[in-house]
Amino acid sequence: MSKAKRLLDILVFVNAKRKFTAEELADEFNISIRTVHRYILDLSEMGLPIYAEQGRNGGYTVLPNRLLPPILFTEEEAVAIFFAFQSLSYYRNLPFDAEISSVAQKLYSSLPGDAKMKIDKMRSYVTFWSPKRFIETPLLKEVLEAAIETKNLHIQYESQSGLTTKHIRPIGVYAHDGLWYLPAYDYRKQKILLYRVDRIHAILSTEKNDDVFMNLEQWFDSSEVHKPIRLHVQLTMEGVRQCKCDPSFEELIVTNEDGSGYIDSDIDEGEIRFITPLFYRLGTHARIIEPQVLIDGLRKQAKEVLAMYQNEQT
Repeated sequence: MSKAKRLLDILVFVNAKRKFTAEELADEFNISIRTVHRYILDLSEMGLPIYAEQGRNGGYTVLPNRLLPPILFTEEEAVAIFFAFQSLSYYRNLPFDAEISSVAQKLYSSLPGDAKMKIDKMRSYVTFWSPKRFIETPLLKEVLEAAIETKNLHIQYESQSGLTTKHIRPIGVYAHDGLWYLPAYDYRKQKILLYRVDRIHAILSTEKNDDVFMNLEQWFDSSEVHKPIRLHVQLTMEGVRQCKCDPSFEELIVTNEDGSGYIDSDIDEGEIRFITPLFYRLGTHARIIEPQVLIDGLRKQAKEVLAMYQNEQT
């Protein structure tokens, strides 16, 4: 067995065991104590923090660290990982964008020349195209960490009506069409709402919350969750008045000087069937620009009502 392979095996062994003696290492790999000490010195020079404990019960301890042992990839696996990173390139921000860039660079640099040529050539034939977003999402990593650490957040959020303060329990973050979304439980409205992470201007405070709550995977598995969709509606003065009476829309309305207004916001597609009756009731006081699925729903309801009265006349 080559020294490099033996050194790699020992690195994996001690990194997993954490505390060991020279005798244990010698027995495990069938090598001499003297060779063990030489390998330990090599590992220390490579950057693995190993502490030697002297005395009768002494041995070695691998100090807590974030250094992972080397992982061996085939050439095809390395190419696959590299292109997986490339597929995220049209996002302005990623939770660990600096680390992803570093890993991609290390991975590319470590490949042999022919593998690099293969990747360079594939770039001309394979791409993951999507319109690039230039919207900054500076608090993406902090919001994600708050969700992982089960913390409540008090945030300053930019809604259509201006900056507001919200008290939320983040569920997680997910990307869609170049933007990052945050489903979170809103304590004031007492329901889960969908927020755009780029519209979070500041995290004002955090608080630990150990209560059991759903995670992002469970939220996606729930029956009403689909995807973010744009709601764009033009409202008359009466339309503005009635929408402001609904807690779901009061913060989304932008009022014009003449009293008319509009809604232009992202909602979850699962909300469509709940808001269709409201806009049907508003009639000509609300003109839907987007989404088409809401327009189709209103047309269907109108046809059903019209057909019901046509049948009565005959």
